[in-house]
Amino acid sequence: MIRALIALMFVTLTTLPARAVDIQEVTSPGGITAWLVEAHDIPFTALEIRFKGGASLDAEGKRGEINLMTATLEEGAGQMNSQDFAAAQEALAAQFRFNVGDDSLSVSARMLSENRDQAVTLLREALVNPRFDQTAVDRVRGQVQSIIASEQRDPNDMAGTAFNAQAYGDHPYATSLNGTAQSVKALTREDMFDAKARVMARDRMVVSAVGDITPQELGPMLDRLLGDLPEAGAPMPPAATIGLTGGVTQIDYDSPQSVVVFGQAAIGMNDPDFFPAFVLNQIIGAGGFSSRLMTEVREKRGLTYGIYTYLVDKDLAQTWQGGFSSANEKTAEAIDVVKAEWARAATGEVTDAELENAKTYLTGAYPLRFDGNGQIASILAGMQLSDMPIDYINSRNDKVMAVTREDISRVAKRLLAADALRFVVVGRPVGLN
Repeated sequence: MIRALIALMFVTLTTLPARAVDIQEVTSPGGITAWLVEAHDIPFTALEIRFKGGASLDAEGKRGEINLMTATLEEGAGQMNSQDFAAAQEALAAQFRFNVGDDSLSVSARMLSENRDQAVTLLREALVNPRFDQTAVDRVRGQVQSIIASEQRDPNDMAGTAFNAQAYGDHPYATSLNGTAQSVKALTREDMFDAKARVMARDRMVVSAVGDITPQELGPMLDRLLGDLPEAGAPMPPAATIGLTGGVTQIDYDSPQSVVVFGQAAIGMNDPDFFPAFVLNQIIGAGGFSSRLMTEVREKRGLTYGIYTYLVDKDLAQTWQGGFSSANEKTAEAIDVVKAEWARAATGEVTDAELENAKTYLTGAYPLRFDGNGQIASILAGMQLSDMPIDYINSRNDKVMAVTREDISRVAKRLLAADALRFVVVGRPVGLN
C-alpha cells in the first residue's frame, strides 16, 4: 500500500477554488498555534513550519552560517548518520525539505497517514537533535562553495548582487545568504548549533497542516514535534533603509548581451495602497505579452526577448524591480524605453481595458495556486508570516476587483518616479551613458 501511495505525495488532491479553502485555527495543549485545512480524500498530510528571520539572523561576521546549517539539518540526527536518516525517510515514504531565505527558514514535511507517527518522530530528531557531523558539514560546505563560485561568474547573479548591495546597504539583505568563500570557509561545527538556536525557536514559528488529519490529532502531534525547541531565538534585525538613487551602474562582463536589473523603493502588503500597486504592476510589466513594457520593448522595437517587473515585499524592506537581457548594441535604447514607460506610468493614466484585463488575470490565476496539499500548506504559512487574516484567501480577489482607475492614479503618482530608477547592467553595452 505504501508504495502505491508514494506518488500521491507529489500530486494534487483536486484543484480547489480559493473560496473552498476552509481554514481552522488549532491550538495544541502546549500552546502551539497552527492553521489546518482538513482534506481526507487521500491518506496523506502536508506540514509546513516556518521560522521568521531566516538567513537575516546570521551572526555578525558569519554570513552564510544559517544557510549552511539548514542544508546540513537532514545529514543525520540522534543516533542516525546521514545514510541512516535518508534510509529511514525512504522506508516511511516520507519527504522532508529544509530551505532558507532572507526572511524565513522553512521545514516542509509530507507523510502518509499510516506512517505519520513514525515520520513525526524522525522529523523531530532532525529539528531537535541534529548531529552536524564534521564530515557532513565539510561535504555540504563544499557544495555551498561551488554555488558561491558559480554566482560570481553568472551575469544574472552578478546583476542581482550588485543591485541588492545598492538597495539595502549594510543590511543582511545586501549580501547573498550563501555567504562568501571566506566566511563559509571559517564556519565551524559549533557555529551550526549556534545558527540553529538563533533561528529555530518557538517565538518566531508558524505552522500549517493540510490533509488527512483532524484538529484533535494535530494538537498533540505539534507538541511532540516542536515542544522541545528553544522558546526564543536571536533578536530580529532592524528594517532596512532603501538606498537606491537614480542612475546606471555598469559592470564589465565579456558577453554579446547585457543583463539588466532595475528598480526603486516600493510598499508592502500591509500598506493600504498595496492592491492598487499590485494591479498597476500587472499593467506595467507582470502581464506577459499584454504588459506595457513587453509591448514597447519587445513587440514594437525588438530590443529583448522578455522583460518583467515585480513587487519585492521582504519583511524588512520593499522594492519595485524588473529585469531583461538585450544585445549590447540595443541595451542603451532599451533602458531609455523603460524610463519613458516608467514616466508614463507615473502619470497614473490607465485605460478601462488595461485595468479590467489586469484584474481578470489576477483573480482568475489565483485559484490555480491551490492545487495540492503541499502548496496550500505553504500558502497558509506564508499568510501567517505576513500577518494576514485567516480569511485572506476568501477576500483577496475582492480586494483586487475593488481597485479603481482613481486608485491606480493616486498610487502611481505616490510611488513611481523614472528618475529614481537604478539600473545595474552586467555586460559591455554600447553607448550607455
